[in-house]
Amino acid sequence: MSPVHTRFYKDKANGKFLGVCAGLADYTGIEVLWVRVAMLALTFTIGFTIPLYFAIAFLSEDKPRELYTDRDEQKFWQGVRQSPSRTTREVRAKFRDLDRRLAAVEDYYVSSNPRLSDEIEKLR
Repeated sequence: MSPVHTRFYKDKANGKFLGVCAGLADYTGIEVLWVRVAMLALTFTIGFTIPLYFAIAFLSEDKPRELYTDRDEQKFWQGVRQSPSRTTREVRAKFRDLDRRLAAVEDYYVSSNPRLSDEIEKLR
């Protein structure tokens, strides 16, 4: 079964203790140092973060090795988790740009090759 990219996983490979902070950093896209600093600050101010930390560590699954193939894929899925609508707009914009560029290439080759242009017109 393939891993679910929008799910939280603890990251023991990059973690210091149980991998919860590293997993939160991977899930949100925030630098792991800042997640650890926030965890320490919450521990000193609120106090119940330690039992919560252990509960998360106990209940969550380990991050699968095959979750991401490269850094770009990791960034993409972090963006999906942070703002799915923004990611959708970005993907649509990339497809529009590709479509525009493909139309420009097609226009260039068709306009400089009348025989190809005639063949395309016959197909329409």
